[in-house]
Amino acid sequence: MMPMYQPQKTILIANRGEIAVRIVRAIRDLGYRSLVVYSEADCDSLAVKLADKAVLIGPAPSRDSYLDPVRIIAAAQSFGADAVHPGYGFLSENASFAQQVVDQGLVWIGPKPETIALMGDKNQARETMQRIGVPITPGSDGSVPNAQAARNIAGQIGYPVLIKASAGGGGRGMREVHRAEDLEDAFDAAVAEAKAAFGNGEVYLEKLVIEPRHVEIQVLCDTYGNATTLCERDCSIQRRHQKLVEEAPSPIMTPELRLKMSHSALRACRAVGYQNAGTIEFLVSADGDFYFMEMNTRVQVEHPITELITNSDIIKAQIEIAFGAQLGLDKEKSLQPFGHAIEFRINAEDPSHGFLPQPGLITGLHIPGGPGVRVDTHIYQGYLVPSTYDSLLAKLIIWGRDRKEAIARARRALAEFEIDGIKTTIPFHQQVLESADFQSGLYNTGFIEHNFSS
Repeated sequence: MMPMYQPQKTILIANRGEIAVRIVRAIRDLGYRSLVVYSEADCDSLAVKLADKAVLIGPAPSRDSYLDPVRIIAAAQSFGADAVHPGYGFLSENASFAQQVVDQGLVWIGPKPETIALMGDKNQARETMQRIGVPITPGSDGSVPNAQAARNIAGQIGYPVLIKASAGGGGRGMREVHRAEDLEDAFDAAVAEAKAAFGNGEVYLEKLVIEPRHVEIQVLCDTYGNATTLCERDCSIQRRHQKLVEEAPSPIMTPELRLKMSHSALRACRAVGYQNAGTIEFLVSADGDFYFMEMNTRVQVEHPITELITNSDIIKAQIEIAFGAQLGLDKEKSLQPFGHAIEFRINAEDPSHGFLPQPGLITGLHIPGGPGVRVDTHIYQGYLVPSTYDSLLAKLIIWGRDRKEAIARARRALAEFEIDGIKTTIPFHQQVLESADFQSGLYNTGFIEHNFSS
């Protein structure tokens, strides 16, 4: 019997940069059409050049373009989009935007809006994890109303403590406090920063785990109740809570710890009725205990390293799940990594001057290749890096049969990678590779402080 004809779907990409390019390619692999929205600053971007259709939605400031739900939904309706993929950042974890997309009869490529709202509220997420038996760090029950209340809680759980924005992420609205006399100023600063960044000044308090590993579990959940994990990623190399280098699997992982963390991640997903791709982030202490930190209800920047060690395509899976497909992954094999992968975020920043942003014209470009080398990027020779957005230029993703081979290939690829006209973080990553802490795999979130002066 001849298969029934199915009209070609059009997916709007509500994002920019390398993730927009990545999604365009996944859409094309599936035989669908891509619709990219862009700002005036991105009129010459690679995503615009590659998409089937590109629509200008506003001026350079994000609030007038990539953060404007009305303009994005209007573009989707005007050009016949069937679905919206939000990528990461911008409106990807905005429950209100997701609900508006659904209300307009479009498919939201992500979890249900109510799930985004639940897991986006860090207090509610902690309470949910505590209720189902997923370990959490000691801390406040809900948001903390004032500095005096924070002082009382800190006195009970002991210093050091961490003040965190309830609606936060990316290190904003977060303050470490090691002494009681510093708490009030830190509390006020966290509240002010949270209010400015998220429009919500609520904060909560938790015990600070000193220099832990930051390990996250990738999950995929379909709409039929099936869920699986795709191993873990280690994201401990960070600067001011911003990830710089990630690897999978984690160098500290044991089969027993992986099983425990994966089971906790799946328990969390089932408890909230999770659908689509997501990431459960944990802190792992020096003695091997792990604690729930947060859930990211979207695709992660570092998803490619998981793809390489599990032979999967997370973006395609997101789209297929949203359109009603069942998971086709072998749940047992998906827990076993194949080889080792490392991702280096190549940013338009000058590491020798405090990672100062470096917008400007790319006058020359050589992208590395060879066995085990993948580069996800939106840049090209002649591309003008705008000052308006995040400084991420490219992701260098390396795979090897083991960690030793991955490091050797990374050393080769970084030496080949040339971006002329602006400063980048390539020299910084070369220093990371040569550090004894990285080579041993025995590093933690204090890696930058221990190995670099700035």
